Amino acid sequence: MTAVKFDKKMLKKRGGRLTSQRSLVFDIISKGGGHLDAAEIYAKAWRRMPGISLSTVYRAIGKFKELGLVEECHLCQEHHHYEALQNGSHFHLVCLGCGAVIEFEFPLVKRIRDEVDKARRFNIVNAEVNLSGYCSRCRG
Repeated sequence: MTAVKFDKKMLKKRGGRLTSQRSLVFDIISKGGGHLDAAEIYAKAWRRMPGISLSTVYRAIGKFKELGLVEECHLCQEHHHYEALQNGSHFHLVCLGCGAVIEFEFPLVKRIRDEVDKARRFNIVNAEVNLSGYCSRCRG
């Protein structure tokens, strides 16, 4: 799985404009090495662009969600995490002990989506599967 390529032309085509703040926020989300929440995105952005406001980060995330560039993941927690939209479906294993998030793919999920679509004539555009439990380190 790879992140959807983000560039100025695509953003304009989808109705947005690329500011230096938006570019920075998207760069942090797409290269963040995991599923970042808004506070983590803001802290990383502040280190690279002192003076950026938390509200600017939230507005950028909202715009990216609206344009279909960023996914909001709940990950069995009270707050949301964000990741760049991926080519292909993937899902999450969330450790209740250490909070680790492990991405996985599983063909059964695609089959379920296809079967629901066929049986209910319902076009599924997104499926979020988060399985929570304990990773091998925390299980012991």
